[in-house]
Amino acid sequence: MKRRFFSAFCLLSVGGGSLYADGWQLHPEAVEQAGVPRGMVQKMEPWHSKIYPGTVRDWWVYFPAQVKGGRELALMVFQDGHDYVGLKGHWRVPTVFDNITAKGEMPSTVAVFVNPGHEVALPPVPTPWQSSNRSLEYDSRGERYSRFLTEELLPEVEKQVRSRGGTLSRNPELRAIGGASSGAICAFTAAWERPESFRKVFSTIGSYVSLRGGHAYPALIRKTEPKPLRVYLADCSGDLDNPFGNWPVANQQMNAALRYMGYDVRFDFAEGFGHNSDHGGSVFPEAMKWLWRTEKMYVVEDTSGGLKGDLSLLNLLIPGEDWKVAAEGLGFADAPCSDADGNFYFSDMKAPAIYRIGVDGTRSKVAGEGVSGLKFGADGWLYGCQGAKKRVIAVNPAGGEVREVATGVQPNDLVITPEGYIYITETGLQQVTFIDSKSGAVWVADHGLSAPNGLALSPDGGTLAVSEYKGENVWVYRLEGDGSLSAKAPYMTLRLPIDPKGEFRFGEAPPFQTTSKGDGMSTDWRGRYYVTSALGVQVFDPTGRLCGVLNKPQASAPLTSCTLGGAQRDVLFVTNGDKVYSRKLQIETVRGK
Repeated sequence: MKRRFFSAFCLLSVGGGSLYADGWQLHPEAVEQAGVPRGMVQKMEPWHSKIYPGTVRDWWVYFPAQVKGGRELALMVFQDGHDYVGLKGHWRVPTVFDNITAKGEMPSTVAVFVNPGHEVALPPVPTPWQSSNRSLEYDSRGERYSRFLTEELLPEVEKQVRSRGGTLSRNPELRAIGGASSGAICAFTAAWERPESFRKVFSTIGSYVSLRGGHAYPALIRKTEPKPLRVYLADCSGDLDNPFGNWPVANQQMNAALRYMGYDVRFDFAEGFGHNSDHGGSVFPEAMKWLWRTEKMYVVEDTSGGLKGDLSLLNLLIPGEDWKVAAEGLGFADAPCSDADGNFYFSDMKAPAIYRIGVDGTRSKVAGEGVSGLKFGADGWLYGCQGAKKRVIAVNPAGGEVREVATGVQPNDLVITPEGYIYITETGLQQVTFIDSKSGAVWVADHGLSAPNGLALSPDGGTLAVSEYKGENVWVYRLEGDGSLSAKAPYMTLRLPIDPKGEFRFGEAPPFQTTSKGDGMSTDWRGRYYVTSALGVQVFDPTGRLCGVLNKPQASAPLTSCTLGGAQRDVLFVTNGDKVYSRKLQIETVRGK
């Protein structure tokens, strides 16, 4: 017998009885008011999805009264749309939107009410809460549902708006998404995955529990660079407590994590009520006013609760500082490094060329060579990797002269010690290779890593770290006096991307890809490791614990490597596809503190 699981609203229905002490109260803004222009709701044709093949769903669109005249309209998407679209339920969204729009407390907004999908091959269900695809779509982490909205449904909404003489805004600050229970975590996931599409989240009785891995969000939030989201949360003491988790505690954890990371968040918590729309429906108009308010929040970050020695992500970030383009119009950027004065160097592998950007911002060409790894040696020369030519070269940064250091190797990246010992990754051979730059000796230092890629030395020069491109580890070794490696250990574990093609099982964590795309690395004087990967720059403390993940400046392009530069060594440079980006960090500049 095939068992089907549904998400939180369905789980409640089998428990029986009332879990709430206080009832829904009709808000004045949920009552039709004389003289207020009214929008209209149109039921759309059932939607057959390509991203969720074999499913069909009902959906509706609310067009505000101000749709005409080419006006730019905001957008809000509601999951479990059947529950929000009516004029006699607990939410009464069209009426609320009419009233508070007329008062100027929210922009003219197109509302999309979309139901979860149901498999066409299955018999119809008595209520949309029991749609076969609800839990898969709503409770699963990852980008699949956000893709369904942005690639399938919203283009059709844009067409409908244009046909009525309006324009649907592409500004993410004018795009919101919301829901309750599993629909709430779905809304948060969509904004988390696509902040360029949704910046406002409305969440009541959210299922941030262990249905399909959503319980991990509070920890992920605390160790991920804050996203530009505004989040409204609501829950109550009478919410669910079952084998999948405790809903009131889970929502409190979400609020605490968002507040800790400096998000613009509001949390309304009430005593009593239950896992239903009584509390959420009562506060909905006020939530909309808060969510759509125009004033900006002043963020105060507080890490005083951390343990001594913690190197939290917040301590690294500077409020208001973001990625800036340092170089663009390139073929493929790689091999970032810096000299003792903080001047920055990188390679455009397709030019081919090595460039220098001084601390004063001036850019100049060093040599007409493309390299995939670049580091300064103690002799002042630049050492680079040329895998296609099967050699390691040295370049004089002053005059551009080039000489061969080693041949017959397939280097990807490299580091060089003060003694002139070079370690390269030969990714295809799955090995780390030693080269003595003085004698020319070459031998295999270690073998068997899963596509070894980036390398970095600890600040004291005693530890070598090597990232895996096709695995999930950053391995470390102790460097011995003769150049050999010892004490090999998988010291750091890279966060992996969710596999959109994997099987999302109920009650389990999401499927993850096995390839982290761990690439170039760097270290600061405090011993933090900065590792480029598919998810962004992953930062680890000296003990191997993940401090957090910095986002990719250019999400669709590969993030190949990074280095610290600038006069104070507090500027992180990353090579990201056809551009180089920089970002100032809060790295203590006085050693010993």
